[in-house]
Amino acid sequence: MHEHDRFAEVEFGGQKVSVPAGGYYDRFRMNPDLDEVARDPAAGNIDFFRRIPKQKVASRVGPAWAPNFYYRSSSVQLLFLAPADRLRATLPPPLEPLRAFPGYGLVALTFFSYAVCDNDPYDEVSIAVVVRRPGARGPHLPELLGSIRRRSFFAHVLALPVTTEIARVRGVYGYQLPKWLADIDVGIGPDVRASIAAGDGKPDLTLRAPLPALRTVPPQSRMGRNTMIHRIDGEWHQTVVESNTLSFAQKLLPRDVSLTRGGGPMSELLGGLGVSTILRLDVVKDAQLVLNMPTRLKAFDPAPG
Repeated sequence: MHEHDRFAEVEFGGQKVSVPAGGYYDRFRMNPDLDEVARDPAAGNIDFFRRIPKQKVASRVGPAWAPNFYYRSSSVQLLFLAPADRLRATLPPPLEPLRAFPGYGLVALTFFSYAVCDNDPYDEVSIAVVVRRPGARGPHLPELLGSIRRRSFFAHVLALPVTTEIARVRGVYGYQLPKWLADIDVGIGPDVRASIAAGDGKPDLTLRAPLPALRTVPPQSRMGRNTMIHRIDGEWHQTVVESNTLSFAQKLLPRDVSLTRGGGPMSELLGGLGVSTILRLDVVKDAQLVLNMPTRLKAFDPAPG
């Protein structure tokens, strides 16, 4: 019997979940010994995480260790134009799509692969609408250009399927995110390949593209900060994801990207949003991520009196 064939049962938020026996979640329960992680050759250099103390914080499922560390991750993202009126109809008010051009907003389709992380390896796919920063006023273009310059965006996630039960349970019960189990595959080799299957096993989305030239940069020289805006138990929250990108590639207006829609839930969602032109292909070969716990977002609270 192989090591990864054995499972241990753990509890999260009142749910019983199987995780790999001897894996990070089984051994550390989200509070890892970083010296031990550093000895794992798959984790790479983890100095970035040593300056971020883990804390036990309150969550909707009881006390939890946060933030969540992703020591080794990769991703492929397509950034689409979509009609702003379609996006506005999909977003819960007062969220507003950030317009890239008159009448058009932005939708990001992202395939993630987490090779080494606190809750064991898994893959994930996100469809998210880029939204205005809470409380922002005035023209959209300066806000968009500022977001690009700072590598800091706000988004509302519409779908977030994952490949493991612990990732699904933590996302649904801890964060109230739209997660379900799906078969997902992400590969970054001489070319980029990513796919997700529908519940019946048939292809939902299949992405193929040549790999643009990768750039490797020094640790912490290309930091990013993306913020998910979502409701938890009826109240607005924000969840910040910090990224330390180490190896990446970018292509504006890529022509050689093939995205096949097979008619599953993700295909239907993209169709309903009316996505059209691919503005940018982003490939991240290696990055470290920090997923913080949600915090209350007061910008949308009604004014007193």
